[in-house]
Amino acid sequence: MLLRSGAASLKSDSIPGLTIQIASSAADLPDLETFRLWVDLAREGHLNRAGEVTIRIVDEPESAQLNQQYRHKQGPTNVLSFPVADLDMPLPPDSEPELGDLVICAPLVGLEAKEQQKSVSAHWAHLTLHGLLHLCGFDHQTDDEQLQMETLEISLLQQIDIENPYLMEDMESP
Repeated sequence: MLLRSGAASLKSDSIPGLTIQIASSAADLPDLETFRLWVDLAREGHLNRAGEVTIRIVDEPESAQLNQQYRHKQGPTNVLSFPVADLDMPLPPDSEPELGDLVICAPLVGLEAKEQQKSVSAHWAHLTLHGLLHLCGFDHQTDDEQLQMETLEISLLQQIDIENPYLMEDMESP
C-alpha cells in the first residue's frame, strides 16, 4: 500500500520499474498496485517500451511551480510529463532504462473529476495513461497527433472498463 503524508514531507514506495512519490496531503490516492496496473497496461498494450517510471503526486503549489519552470505557464496543471531525452541512448552495464517522470496534481484530479462528472478513479487512470503516452513520445499539438493519442487512451481505458473520457467532455459542451 502507498504511504501517504503531508506536503511537508515526502513518502515513496516502489516496485521494480515504478516508483511513486507522495508529496501531497490529498487523501484517497490510488495505491501502488493500481498505478502498476496502469503502467503495465500502457506498456503491454501499445507502448512497447520498458523503462523505469517515477510518478510524483503533488499539491497545487508544487504543480504551479513546475508548470511555470518547465512550460512557462502560470498555475497548477493536472499532469506534467518529463520523458527521458534519448530513449535509444546506450546504457551503462547493469543499469535499467528510464522512461521518465510524471507529476500529477492530486487536488486537480479530484476537482476535474467532479466538474466532469467522472469517478475520481477513472480520471486518475486517464491522466496517468495520458502522461505515460507523453513519456513515449506521443503528443497532441496537431489534430492528427491529438486523434492518435486520444484513440490510444480510449483503447487503453476500455481495457479496464472505463468509458471514453472525451465523450463525457463533449456532452458537457453547449
